Amino acid sequence: MRHHRAPSPARRPRMTTRSSLTLPALLLTLTVACGLTACSSSSKMPAPPGSSGSAAGADSYQQVIDDAPVAAASDIPAGSLMAKIKARGTLNVGGTDAAALFALKDPVSGKVTGFDAGLADMLAKYIIGKPSTNRVQIDVTTREVLLQNGTVDSVLATYTITPARAQKVGFAGPYYSSGDAILVKSSDTAITKPSDLNGKSVCTETSSTAANDIKQFAPSAKVVLFQTNAECQQAVEQGRTDAYVLDQALLLGDAARDKNVKVVGQPFTDEPYGIGVPLSSPEMKTFVDNWLKLIESDGEWARLWKATIGTELSGDAPTPPVVGSAAGS
Repeated sequence: MRHHRAPSPARRPRMTTRSSLTLPALLLTLTVACGLTACSSSSKMPAPPGSSGSAAGADSYQQVIDDAPVAAASDIPAGSLMAKIKARGTLNVGGTDAAALFALKDPVSGKVTGFDAGLADMLAKYIIGKPSTNRVQIDVTTREVLLQNGTVDSVLATYTITPARAQKVGFAGPYYSSGDAILVKSSDTAITKPSDLNGKSVCTETSSTAANDIKQFAPSAKVVLFQTNAECQQAVEQGRTDAYVLDQALLLGDAARDKNVKVVGQPFTDEPYGIGVPLSSPEMKTFVDNWLKLIESDGEWARLWKATIGTELSGDAPTPPVVGSAAGS
């Protein structure tokens, strides 16, 4: 796949070194980094990606977007969804603006930044030539519907790939791997592992894969469902539920900005994140898969990780999952 890059003055050397950390080792790094940065002892919001809070040596968030590649015209066939997006001049992307490290809205500037938000901007630039996105707010109950009815061209929102979901939407990727973990009150010392959830009230998001995981690992837990991450976090903080189970990457973001909650133990599932695309547009899935391979091989994926997730976690960027490796991708 041919591509070119938009001019960018004084571009910094790209980060090409990748860690070969195994998942357990990476998760240990996450836990240690969380402790060192006191992620559960401060109520302040994390510094926006690319600010003075960025990891040492990381490119700024905007620099990564500015340096992102642009597809050659020959890579966008006439009549394809990509051609329609390019003609429209905007990528309609389903996402959120309340997920720290992945897609968080700055209350002052209104700009949404993070790993998922950055990938959306980079994909838009690859197709259109500029990072022009129209962000449509979604939740776990509307993702498939908005892809199916054409409201959005893609969904980038820590969207776990499953064979069941792949019957309704196409999945490019996976582009990132996380796993279910447990969030509790900072004062809680009774819950440290999945089996401790038995007999407890445990919340998660409606239609999340975590609901089934809770039943599998803690059969006697009482599962309580809420629509959003914020509602689940508040339920724990207010004592309405004992714990909250969801992807560790999201829970770490919650704990980083709220001193009243903490993440305990290690992830106990494997959650491969994919980019949702319309099932009726297989050419879009192939196109996005090839784009992911490109930005992973040339170091752009690692640079974006360092400018977003890497602002809270120490060490090199992890090796991304192999595109097409998840059941349903």
